[in-house]
Amino acid sequence: MRRLESRGRARALQLLYAIEMSSGLPVDRVASGLARLTGPEPAVLDFAESLVARVVANRSTLDRHAAAAAENWRLDRIGVVERNILRLAIQELVENTTPPKVVLDEAVQLAHWFGDRRAPGFINGVLDRVARDLGRL
Repeated sequence: MRRLESRGRARALQLLYAIEMSSGLPVDRVASGLARLTGPEPAVLDFAESLVARVVANRSTLDRHAAAAAENWRLDRIGVVERNILRLAIQELVENTTPPKVVLDEAVQLAHWFGDRRAPGFINGVLDRVARDLGRL
């Protein structure tokens, strides 16, 4: 069984995706709809909502970090899933409360589950650079 935090990150990615695809519905409204679909897991949903709220609040800063590390890639050309995986992971790297290796491993795992076949390598490369730029690795 996956840890609560791992399930929470997956749920956070789903929330960010839904928010982006719905043109910015509020986090709590998207979360309640997602909870109806996925079943009640209050601790997982609380973790996800908290993380998503921080990502939404800091999106422009997170996007700058991602754009600087993703050489030759404009952020709007990166897939929605991959872009939101980067945002989640960069938020955790900036906060520096989760070990950087865990953040990178979890992000790569999300890319395996939800991204295309090239996503894990791309995510790993961008996040490795961001982590180094932030002095986390």
